[in-house]
Amino acid sequence: MPKLFLLFLISALSSCSVTGSGKPVADGIAPIPGSITYGGQPRTKLSKSPVGTGFSHEFYNQTGNRVVERYVIQPDRSLKITSQEIINLPENDN
Repeated sequence: MPKLFLLFLISALSSCSVTGSGKPVADGIAPIPGSITYGGQPRTKLSKSPVGTGFSHEFYNQTGNRVVERYVIQPDRSLKITSQEIINLPENDN
């Protein structure tokens, strides 16, 4: 029985990743500097938007590349990143 529990625990922990802010992310999309949820959930909740509402957030990362993230409002009013695209901008040869 203890071996089964240990196997379950290892399996559960291996499905999580850790973000740069040290917070585990189970779905594999970690917030990066500039993300709305980097460093934790925002203090204010989106109370007027219906659960399941999605929205995009665009910003430039530390290397100057454009990042487009898509969020969905969860039942507890927290935000979940559902996609994160980093767009590498071409070098200027001028």
